[in-house]
Amino acid sequence: MKKTLLRTTAGILAVCLLFSSCSSTTQIVTIPPGAKLYINGEYYGETPYTYTDTKIVGSSNIVNIKKEGYKDFNTSFSRNEEVDIGAIIGGIILWVPFLWTMKYKPIRTYELEPE
Repeated sequence: MKKTLLRTTAGILAVCLLFSSCSSTTQIVTIPPGAKLYINGEYYGETPYTYTDTKIVGSSNIVNIKKEGYKDFNTSFSRNEEVDIGAIIGGIILWVPFLWTMKYKPIRTYELEPE
């Protein structure tokens, strides 16, 4: 009974670790706030904005930020900025999570330039 419970608990923890390690989040902040945010050509909302995805290591995102009275700001970020320990542990157990061993920086701030 104890072995079955221990194995079940370990399995549930491994699956939780696997799924939590696949996503990565970064907060996009602008100075001043309230700019329109486009990621990969799609409108996401106004800044500050919390962006989350499950892309694999090395995936890039093209960012366009627009605010009236300010120059458009264009940049990009990739999923290779920080190591994700949870995904490495999950990868040792199940191999597949090695595709998600890197994650985004937790916050990125962009200062917009007046026109």
